Parts: sequence; C-alpha cells; structure tokens
Amino acid sequence: MSTATEDDDPFEEQREEVDNAMYRLFDVYGRDNWVAALVGVVASIFARVLDLIPAIMLGYAVDALTGDAAFLPFLPASMRPSTETGGLYVAVAVIAGAFLVGAAFHWLRNWGWNSFSQHIQHAVRTDTYDKMQRLNMDFFATKQTGEMMSILSNDVNRLERFLNDGMNSVFRLSVMVVAIGVVLFTYNWQLAVITMLPVPIIAWFTYRFVKAIQPKYSDVRSSVGHLNSRLENNLGGIQVIKTSNTESYESERVEGVSQEYFDANWGAITIRIKFFPALRIISGAGFVLTFLAGGYWVLVGPPPLMSGSLSAGEFVVFIQLSQQFVWPMAQFGQIINMYQRAKASSERIFGLMDEPSRIEENPDAAELDVDDGEVVYDDVTFGYDDDPIVQHIDFEVEGGNTLALVGPTGAGKSTVLKLLLRMYDVDEGEIRVDGQDISKVTLPSLRRHVGYVSQDTFLFYGTVMENIEYGTFDADREDVVEAAKAAEAHEFITNLPEGYDTKVGERGVKLSGGQRQRIDIARAILKDPEILILDEATSDVDTETEMLIQRSLDRLTEDRTTFSIAHRLSTIKDADKIVVLEDGEIVERGTHADLLAEDGLYANLWGVQAGEIDELPDEFVERAAERTADVDVDESED
Repeated sequence: MSTATEDDDPFEEQREEVDNAMYRLFDVYGRDNWVAALVGVVASIFARVLDLIPAIMLGYAVDALTGDAAFLPFLPASMRPSTETGGLYVAVAVIAGAFLVGAAFHWLRNWGWNSFSQHIQHAVRTDTYDKMQRLNMDFFATKQTGEMMSILSNDVNRLERFLNDGMNSVFRLSVMVVAIGVVLFTYNWQLAVITMLPVPIIAWFTYRFVKAIQPKYSDVRSSVGHLNSRLENNLGGIQVIKTSNTESYESERVEGVSQEYFDANWGAITIRIKFFPALRIISGAGFVLTFLAGGYWVLVGPPPLMSGSLSAGEFVVFIQLSQQFVWPMAQFGQIINMYQRAKASSERIFGLMDEPSRIEENPDAAELDVDDGEVVYDDVTFGYDDDPIVQHIDFEVEGGNTLALVGPTGAGKSTVLKLLLRMYDVDEGEIRVDGQDISKVTLPSLRRHVGYVSQDTFLFYGTVMENIEYGTFDADREDVVEAAKAAEAHEFITNLPEGYDTKVGERGVKLSGGQRQRIDIARAILKDPEILILDEATSDVDTETEMLIQRSLDRLTEDRTTFSIAHRLSTIKDADKIVVLEDGEIVERGTHADLLAEDGLYANLWGVQAGEIDELPDEFVERAAERTADVDVDESED
C-alpha cells in the first residue's frame, strides 16, 4: 500500500496559500488571551528558579561538612546558625519554602498555559466551523465530511496540545537552561564549558530531525483525513453495505486506508524513535565528561589546560544540574516535533478559513422586503469554471402563483432554484423578488422569506419538537402543534412513544420517509415563508403517503409564490405555469394543456409516466439514452 503524499491532501491547495500560519495564530487569537500567557510565562520563570534551590542547598551542605566553606553563605554572618543543628533547620526551612512556593508557581503556570490554549482552541474551532458552514455548496461537493471533521477535531486538538504542552515546555526549558547556565558559570566557568560541549551537536541534530520529520507529518495529516472520510462514508451507508452483502469488501477498503495511515504514521515514528535515543546518548556523553572532569578536579586537581579549585559541594551541584541542563536541550527536539505538527494543522485551518466564497455579500446590503412575492429571473446564467450549467433562464412568477420546473435528469432544475436561495450567485443576469435584486439584499433576510422542502429530508438528532421548530426558535408549543396538524403529521406524532418529545435518532432514522417528509413540511409551515421551493417533495414515498403529503402541500402552497420540481408530472399538472428545461436551457413553457398540445419534450415525458413507451418517438428515446450517459455529476440530485 502506497503512503499518502501531500498531493493527496484535499486541502493542499488551501495550505499553499497560507503564509506564517503560526505567527497568524498568535497574532489573531493570542492577543485576546495575553494575560493568561503572561501568567504562564512569569510563573514558569519563578517555578523553575525555585526548583534549583534544593540542589544548591545540597552543595552548600557538602562543603560545610567537609570544611571547605561556610554553610549558608548567602546569609549575612550575623544571621547564620551557630550550630550544625541550627543550620540543618534553616536549610530544611529554605528547601521546604522553595517547594511550597514553587508548587504555587507551578499551579499558576499550568493555569496560565491551560487557559491560554483552551480559549484559543475554542475560538479557532468555532471560527473554523462558522467559516466552513458559510462556504458555497460547490466546496462541499469536492470535500468529504470526514476530511472536514479531521480539521475541526484532530487539527484543532493538535493546536491545543502545542499551545499548552509545547509553549509550557518552551518557557520551562528555556528558564532551566538559562538559570542553570548562570549557576554553573558562576561556580566554575571552565567546567561549565565542558558541560555545554554537547549543545551545538544537539542543535545540529535537531535541525536534521526537523528537516526529515516535516514532510512525514504532512503525509500523516493527509492519510488521517482519508481514513476519517472512509469511516464516515461507510457508517453513513451501513444499510446499503448490509443489504448488498459487502461487509468483507468494505472491511478491505477500511483496511487499505488504515494501512495508508499506518505507513505514514510509522514513517514519522521511525524517525522520531531514532532521534530521541540519539539525543539521550549525546546528553549522556556530556554528563560523563562533566563527571570525569569534575571528579578528577576534586580528587587530583585541575585537569590539563584548566586552573583554579573545585570544591566537593560545587562538584555535587554540577552533577545534579548538568543533567538538568543537557537533557532539556535534547527536549527542545520534542518541542520542535510538536511545533511541526501544529504548523501543519494551522496551515490546514487557516487555509480553510481563507477559502474564498463565490457569494459576496455587501456589508451595507438592505433587508429584503417581500409584499406580493413576485419572482423574476432575468436572463440568468450560471456555471462552474466557465462551464455553464444553466443559461439564459428567463421567466416571471406572479405573487401567489405556482411555477413548476420539469425536465430530464441533469437539466439544471435544482440549480435554478438554488440560485433563488443564493446557494450560488449568478454569473450573468438578475433574480428579483418584488423588484429587488437578491444579490443586493442580505442573505439572512432572503432566506427568511424563502422556505425549502427537499426530497432528501434531513432531521437533526433530537426531538420531533426541536426538528419542527428548527429555524423558528421563538415558536411556542401550540404553534408547533398547529403546523404539524397542517402537515398531516400530528396524528402519527402523538402515537410516538413520547409524542413531540420523542427522539428521532440520527438523521431521523427512527421515522419512516413519509414521516420525515411531513415533519419537514411542518417546519416550512411554521416558518410561514412568502416564497416556497418544493424539490421532489413526494418522489420517494408510497402512493398513500404521497396523498397525505400532497394534502399538506396544498395547504402550504396556498396564497404563496411556489416553485415545484417534480419527476411525477401528475403532481404539478395544475401549476399556473410549467417551465421545461433541457441541457440547462428553457425549451418549453406554458400550462399542462398547452404543453401537451405542443407534443414536445413535456408531452414525451408525460407519455413515459402514462406508460405509453411504445408510442414515443425514436429521437426522444435516443436523446434520453445520451442524457443518461452524460449526466453531470453536479446535477445528480435533480
């Protein structure tokens, strides 16, 4: 199984556009949390300085016992204990005080860095989600749910780990290195130089590690997105897997993407597990040199090229602090390791945040004011990447009337109506509601006046009540019940185990398709929009359920401007106007009777549903075969 590469990263294009991602993270989100970071920095300094006191006190004690120096020389002579027992008590008090005060600073340090990281994590996740949900629908058509979940979950969590553990360690280790270095040079600068000999080697080794590990982490981020996408896709389609008896096939596919993640992650692990033992050897070599030179100095005298004296107490301090000095230097590699992971994640996060939207809203846009509900499409053209999907769409719907859109699969019907909701913005032409260009009004006000009932009904995990009032959160229970009654849903809802408080399950799995559809209609009735879009609202239900849904739709569409898409032409034959689309263009328009009389595409589609297959012209059948083969995947929902 091949390892994922950066080319496989679905967000690679976004990542390439991001400069200085980590600087931006601190600049944008760190400013609001600088107090917590300052507490963390200051507490780190004091906590680590206090941690040095026990080792220093031990050195003084050793020198005092051997008679090389006075015990507690940092105290004025008048304050030094006169007895050894008194000196012991003072030393114990100093060490205990250092531990107690140090514990307080350790607590402050942890509070500061945890507060800093948690607040930034929360802000980044919510901002990323907010940006993501406002992107165009064509963005979601090219990205899988698992890949986007990977950013909101894994990448954001990785930032938190660096901001907490990584930043904490940066200041903790920096203070240790500086403070210990000052102490060691103060005691004996010559031996301190020997202690620091491994430092440039560690720096060079760390640099090589970073160069090797960075591309590996990019591979890991890509492969984990693939794995999440496969798992999310399979769990969402578990019914199809079971009915198709393809459990073994899907297990193999999951094993494949899991192996891809394993290979990428193992590649990073292989480098990492070589790096840290090697650093330990280098730091150990520094300790051995310090121990050898210092021990020789105490027992024999200064080693060659060195001069001066070294007491036993000073040697003890060197032995204790040299390990605490060299090993933190090695741990900087671990911090860089965390930094590289966080950098890759921040690039994905900001790459997503910077994703441009095709829908541009003027901050000074006016609120849409709907009175009659008249809708006009004025020579509208739209497409992706200069490839038109619909073009020269031109029609007018008077307020309160119904217009039906029909046509073969892939003709562009759903796209035409998604333009009214501004899921996309038109490339040419205008769409006007009561004379107002919808591109010049605010999106919230536009969508507040337009209701949408789809064939693919989506219910959120929660109760029936919560799903009906979704989007109309200020509605009271009586309004919800009245909307359900109008949608022919009240009777089946009251028969549920807990009535309106029954949990519907994920995506409404506990309800039938017809029940979910009627809840969706109740939601639209409760919203009470002036303009209504019905997108294949009854195509996937049985005849009896269709009758109930059609009755609720009749109530819903009464006195509203209504757009209806339907493959079952019997459901729209009474529309005030029917527009027939083919290959993204209007080819016929009129009433049901007018279009039958024209004996064109609409009449042929009607003949298909009437069972008059043998009477259809050969040209229509051949054209239908071509359309089926060439249907645009972007219009597959039509």
